[in-house]
This record gives sequence, structure tokens and C-alpha cells, in this order.
Amino acid sequence: MSSPACARSLPIERSADTPSWPLERVLFALAGSVTLLSALLAALVSRWFLLLTAFVGVNQWLYVIAGACPASLVLRRLFALRSVVYPGRAGLEAGSEASRTASQEATR
Repeated sequence: MSSPACARSLPIERSADTPSWPLERVLFALAGSVTLLSALLAALVSRWFLLLTAFVGVNQWLYVIAGACPASLVLRRLFALRSVVYPGRAGLEAGSEASRTASQEATR
């Protein structure tokens, strides 16, 4: 009996300077933790803590649509995490810097 194709995968090669968790994995862990905490607080303290759950959901959609959210920008700057989904983007500020550089070269 052979194992399914999805179970067989090639090992992921990582360089020494690559963090063990990519940005998306840290964001998922952070969002899940805050969601569980807000659900617990909503059950025990006040229903108003459900707004925190909504805030987490909005930020997750913001990351999906725009490629950045407040938490991702903070994690990139403080911990130098890199994205697996958006490898070419270093954040909103790097994108604007790259476009400025390209426009300066175009005008030369």
C-alpha cells in the first residue's frame, strides 16, 4: 500500500538567515490566539469583546486583499519576518520605494 501523493513531499530547504516561521504562520497564530481570547472574554466578561473578533477578521481580509495589515507591518519591522505568499513585497513602504526608484530611472 503506497502513501498518498500529498503525504510525500520534498524537504523544504532553508538558509541560515531564514526564520523558522514565515509571516503568514505567525499571523495565523496571532489571529487565532486573539480570537480565542476574545471569545473567552465575551463569554466571561462582556459581549463587547466580540468586536475584537470582528477586528481580527477585518485585518485578515485586509492582508488577503492588500498584502499587508497592521500586524504584518509590525512583525516585518520588529522581527524581520518574510512572507511566503507575497515574497516580492517587503511591505507597503518598500513597494512605494521601489516605484519611486523605477520612476526616477525612467525619467533619466
